[in-house]
Amino acid sequence: MKSSGLRHGWTTGACATAATKAAYTALLTGEFPDPVTITLPKGQQPAFALAAEELTARAGVLAAGGRAAVPPGPASAMAAVVKDAGDDPDVTHGALIRSTVRAGEPGAGVVFRAGPGVGTVTKAGLPLPVGEPAINPVPRQMIRDAVAEVAAAHGGSGDVVVEISVDHGEEIARSTWNPRLGILGGLSILGTTGIVVPYSCSAWIDSIRRGVDVARAAGRTHVAGCTGSTSEKVAVAVHGLPEDALLDMGDFAGAVLKYLKRHPVPRLTIAGGFAKLSKLAAGHLDLHSARSQVDKGYLAELARRGGADGALAEAVAAANTGLEAVQLCRAAGVPLGDLVAEAARATALGVLVGSPVAVDVICIDRAGTVVGRVEPLGP
Repeated sequence: MKSSGLRHGWTTGACATAATKAAYTALLTGEFPDPVTITLPKGQQPAFALAAEELTARAGVLAAGGRAAVPPGPASAMAAVVKDAGDDPDVTHGALIRSTVRAGEPGAGVVFRAGPGVGTVTKAGLPLPVGEPAINPVPRQMIRDAVAEVAAAHGGSGDVVVEISVDHGEEIARSTWNPRLGILGGLSILGTTGIVVPYSCSAWIDSIRRGVDVARAAGRTHVAGCTGSTSEKVAVAVHGLPEDALLDMGDFAGAVLKYLKRHPVPRLTIAGGFAKLSKLAAGHLDLHSARSQVDKGYLAELARRGGADGALAEAVAAANTGLEAVQLCRAAGVPLGDLVAEAARATALGVLVGSPVAVDVICIDRAGTVVGRVEPLGP
């Protein structure tokens, strides 16, 4: 982090924990700590400024004879924190994370509720039961720890209902994997360390893993790892796959393959743009342009294997783009797209070795036309 000059940020789980600690403190004392300090799983203790706070009063209840059966006091407390994702291009950066805390049933401990903008789990395969608020296990434990700390400091029971909400969360969630994973109504409260590392891509890779988990739990025997929306549409058109069998792979072919090696599904389709899949064919598992490049010399060698003469091979090696290379070969009747698909399948099977996953590959151009394809081959 120091060498890159990039600024780290805080997960939604850390923000929800800070808001909960401030709200529960106010519920017990009538005062909101601002800033509020929390302890992260690895021991760091960041402080968070509050963006909003509110105490809702509870009227007293009189018993017979005019005595106070329930004295007046706060019925609930709400505190909110603005999520700062640092220099990471996080879709939730700037979101307002609210926690409303009220007294719960004696002995119930911490009960979680999904407020507006926080999703509810509706499909099996996630680390939470169906029907639960989409507040992941580590943030739940962070919140429980914060509640216990406040209860010990101020004489509380620790039996509380914690409702987490995110302003505009349902709208923001449309830009995430949540609808496909069966998390409906808003965002997930996430984080395993409490810290967002810029450009770590950990959230995307975690979403790929959860996508595999959901597909397996739904009994899917065929999933598709797609590099983008166009290749996803092609995979659906070719194989008729349901939405929960589609993995938004992006550039992370390695993440899909390594997770499927440990958690196999009988069949995997890899679908993507020709240029990206030519990188997989050449042995790259990260297809991002900053970390791998189209090797046109390699494409020229494949073209030769497919029957290209010297002039065509030289034209492929000198092509401006991978797409131009495949177009030159198609015009000459050389199946460069199929050869790339076959080599990409070989790379995939090399990662999956020992795991019962059959793989087929579909290469497309930018318009979604199939320019290369190879049928399934098992381990």
